[in-house]
Amino acid sequence: MTGDAGGDMLSWDESVFRDESVFEIDHVPETFRHRESQLESLKYALRPAVRGSRPLNTIVRGPPGTGKTTAVQKLFGELSARTDVRTVRVNCQVDSTRYAVFSRLFEGIFDYEPPSSGISFKKLFGQITDRLVEEDDVLVVALDDVNYLFYENEASDTLYSLLRAHEAHSGAKIGVIVVSSDLGLDVIDDLDTRVQSVFRPEEVYFPVYGAAEIYDILFERAKRGFHDGVIGDAELERIADLTAESGDLRVGIDLLRRAGLNAEMRASKTIDEEDVESAYDKSKHVHLSRSLRGLSESERALVRVLAENDGERAGTVYEAFHEETDLGYTRYSEIINKLDQLGVIDAEYADVEGRGRSRELSLAYEAETVLDRLE
Repeated sequence: MTGDAGGDMLSWDESVFRDESVFEIDHVPETFRHRESQLESLKYALRPAVRGSRPLNTIVRGPPGTGKTTAVQKLFGELSARTDVRTVRVNCQVDSTRYAVFSRLFEGIFDYEPPSSGISFKKLFGQITDRLVEEDDVLVVALDDVNYLFYENEASDTLYSLLRAHEAHSGAKIGVIVVSSDLGLDVIDDLDTRVQSVFRPEEVYFPVYGAAEIYDILFERAKRGFHDGVIGDAELERIADLTAESGDLRVGIDLLRRAGLNAEMRASKTIDEEDVESAYDKSKHVHLSRSLRGLSESERALVRVLAENDGERAGTVYEAFHEETDLGYTRYSEIINKLDQLGVIDAEYADVEGRGRSRELSLAYEAETVLDRLE
């Protein structure tokens, strides 16, 4: 498919996009295909809430980009529109402590943020449960990307407070949906025994989309997002194939947007194969970009040090990290564990002659790729 000749870029009022927002990662589509059984399982768990009772707690698991967050958002939208059930989705990549989670719940219930300081967790918790009891409301909390609470050792305390709320304040009705994309994390086994004793969740699994399902979803997204004739069958099939290779639908959605931007850069009103291939170099790392965006300054500093000292011994990496951040070995070790769990680095113990067992650190991506996305 050939591009239009002439011009450096399309003018400001020209675009290949009908609605560019449908290619945003957090866009909730009008039609949500190929997840009917998962939606029914979630509705089953939430049905008691509609009747004024505590819903069944649920674990939603599956690889990244398989529709877990979208499913929760769709159901929460329906509940808010049709019932009196209160719903709050917490992005644990952003709010990764118990206090931060309950601050987000406070905001969802009262429509304003709690004071940034001077209020204890006990008081914050009490104000939330008081309001629920006063209004006789049921609250459904989705802890999205709950794996981040585990990385910060905050998961057990957070869940314990939510699950025992009805005991701390009689009449409080709270249900929890735990969403995890980390298949190496066993949510139940990694919780404290005090939480395991009260957390008996339903389980809903979201598998990787099949090739035909990916094409169907991307076709629908392209139809809504691009003007007619912008993308042809061959280009869409190529994007679907690349997405299937990655196993992450978000790669395909990002790839559609970047390919469209590449076409506009050429002053073309149609997407060609080169637009797709050059866009893929960036889109294939959408998971890495998302992981890096959620890191703190000290965590990003360690990733930068690792990228600049890739292949060096762990001791050399720590010295460079300490020099840059002035943080000690305990925090360094905690961050290493988190980055390993996120899949940003590989941290393995190996026998080193004369030194016993030592940790070998390496980036899971090319150093240049990581540094580009830290900018």
